Amino acid sequence: MITVRLFAAAADVVGTKQLQLQADTVADVVTQLSDARTTAEVISRCSFLVDGARATEQTALQSGATVDVLPPFAGG
Repeated sequence: MITVRLFAAAADVVGTKQLQLQADTVADVVTQLSDARTTAEVISRCSFLVDGARATEQTALQSGATVDVLPPFAGG
């Protein structure tokens, strides 16, 4: 089991800021979060951190890991 923390638009489209999932890779997380077209559009643009380190969809997940889902942020 892993913890997924969602921020900003990602949390809005998924409907929660945190959830628990069974997943072996970040790609598994993406698949589980992308159940609707709108959700898939937002999640596909996100960056991911695993335990604070930048991750790709191929990044393996260990039990107890924390995955942060970060949509693009506008800033100045």
